Amino acid sequence: MAQADEVLDIGSRWELFVDEYLVAEKSGVALKLHDPVKKEIVLTTDQPWEGPTCAYFTVIQDGRKVRMYYRGSAGGSDHSDDQVTCVADSEDGIHFTRPKLGLIEAGGTKENNVIWRGVEAHNFSPFLDENPQARPEQRYKALGGVKAPGKNWMTGATPGGLYAFASSDGVHWQKMKPEPVMTKGAFDSQNLAFWDGARRRYACFSRIFVDKIRAVQSNESQDFLTWTEPVAHRYAEGVPLEHFYTSATVPCPTAPHLLVCFPKRYVTTRQKIPEHKFKGVSDAVFMSSRDGVNWDRPFLEAWVRPGLDQKNWTDRNNMTANGIIDTGDGEWSLYISEHYRNADNRMRRITVRKQGFASMHADAKGGEFVTKPLRFEGGKLVLNYATSAAGSIQIEVQDEAGTVLATMPELYGDELEAKSVDMEALKGKTIRLRVKMKDADLYALRFGD
Repeated sequence: MAQADEVLDIGSRWELFVDEYLVAEKSGVALKLHDPVKKEIVLTTDQPWEGPTCAYFTVIQDGRKVRMYYRGSAGGSDHSDDQVTCVADSEDGIHFTRPKLGLIEAGGTKENNVIWRGVEAHNFSPFLDENPQARPEQRYKALGGVKAPGKNWMTGATPGGLYAFASSDGVHWQKMKPEPVMTKGAFDSQNLAFWDGARRRYACFSRIFVDKIRAVQSNESQDFLTWTEPVAHRYAEGVPLEHFYTSATVPCPTAPHLLVCFPKRYVTTRQKIPEHKFKGVSDAVFMSSRDGVNWDRPFLEAWVRPGLDQKNWTDRNNMTANGIIDTGDGEWSLYISEHYRNADNRMRRITVRKQGFASMHADAKGGEFVTKPLRFEGGKLVLNYATSAAGSIQIEVQDEAGTVLATMPELYGDELEAKSVDMEALKGKTIRLRVKMKDADLYALRFGD
């Protein structure tokens, strides 16, 4: 966190109100978490090679194509070589089809969507490598693998680990080296990686156990083969240690310096449906980070609840897929699992307002906040905001001493990129923003042209 008197150089980047990074003081306003909207079912894993425990989904947007990768687990246990990795394709992020690839026999046929067979398919998690130095034949990369079974698997003190994979097209894959590239961890979950352009590194977020609680660790690499020692996530004092089964960590699409994360929170001792064989209920939560190690959790409540559907109150449901897709019209799409262990195990699309995971919120009584000192680039202050018909947002631009330099007329409405205060005359100066709000949400701001 920046200190109150520290000058923040935010250039022209978007800053989302998922934390209080910009805030020096506030009165009558507070951060608010916004629930996603549940949309349609996009895939039911009902093919012979898939099964009721398909899991660990990843979605990737490659130009106009959206790809969904997932584990087909009809072949056996977590450590079975009969597990497969499947792919489904979409042009809009809503309607998915299974390509008939003819690569690997599964379910008694090669006319399937299987791209890999083996124990690494347990949690094979690909990404589109945006490293400008990435070779064309390694345009896609992935991690996959699992710890071998053993008495000390909860501490990670068993053989096995994560293997590195590469592909030119996301369909034909090969290992980048025969040995695991990472061995310190439990890995019995979705372990993901991506090119972290803001910090110019590959980042990996994987499963560990802390005092027998499922948790997340991170490693980094320059070449995707040699990784640093893992570091466990850190939280503010007073934040409870809860079971995080997966993390679904990604750079925020419009603000890649900000990492957003959608862990599946697992409550191991509860059993809502008595006739279900396994204990445990789960939901999805939200948190963010500006370095990948220290994580902000101002919202301890659920981001997605199981809801009225009783099949979502059984174990290992409500797992957010890895990835955020821009499906247009100011919405981002994510995907969440439902009906695990049932014949209609499936993925549902959920949507959020663009940059709208959370906001600085004021109710009808009104309130305000003042930012820390800021340096910026760009000639206009741009806002992503919404108000009621009676609500409003008004902004004063101040110098560091609090003298008013410019004032924005009262703003009301609902806009993703509202150009407000003209900042041309203030370029190069250090400023603060005083934001007065009433029945309104401010999701994000930036300085741009």
